[in-house]
Amino acid sequence: MQDEIIANILKSANLSVTASRKKILNLFLSTNGALAHADIEQEADEKMDRITIYRTLQAFVQKGIIHIIPTTDNSIRYALCKDECSEGHHHDQHVHFVCSECHTTYCLEQINVPHVKLPSGFTESQTEVIINGLCAKCHA
Repeated sequence: MQDEIIANILKSANLSVTASRKKILNLFLSTNGALAHADIEQEADEKMDRITIYRTLQAFVQKGIIHIIPTTDNSIRYALCKDECSEGHHHDQHVHFVCSECHTTYCLEQINVPHVKLPSGFTESQTEVIINGLCAKCHA
């Protein structure tokens, strides 16, 4: 069943169904939270090098399969997009939460990014809201 879902996602994005793409997409589908390049590298087998992972992530971002979440330490995490995203058009206007204890990054899809009224002459291209704190697991 999971293989069928993965194949459908890749085919609908006009991407070839390869072993590395399937493996990386499976990681995203089975993870609750966002992943860093290092997380994927750690879970991937030795046949998948850093460049393959990087190129796969870039293709997934470009095709609207995953979105980028910047972090305060200038690294990047990636999370699955929802159905509204498509090639070149991300619609992930939700808040992200980073746990300061376990360092998991969560997409809080039920909380939309508030509209910010910019001064005259400024044009918004993207607004990101990242909240740091303790997640429900670590707070208990």
